[in-house]
Amino acid sequence: MARKRYSPEQIIAKLREADVALAEGASVNDVLRRLGIQKVTYYRWRKEYGGMRVDQAKRLKALEQENGRLKKVVADLTLDKLILKEAAEGNW
Repeated sequence: MARKRYSPEQIIAKLREADVALAEGASVNDVLRRLGIQKVTYYRWRKEYGGMRVDQAKRLKALEQENGRLKKVVADLTLDKLILKEAAEGNW
């Protein structure tokens, strides 16, 4: 079965729908069956996106992407620095 990819907006909408259904007295299993997601997925989403608004989720994803890009830049610069340091010492 192919995995479905949900956008942060869709995840937040599903979490809100689940909160409404749970407040009305539905069981967790019934809500998850209606949403078409697994229990593990629900709790992981709730942990990551619980209480967030859509704009906050978009900002979080943008910051995660920028953080990954910056980590790659730091790794490249560190490697360049080590190469230059070794070449300057003449140990090659």
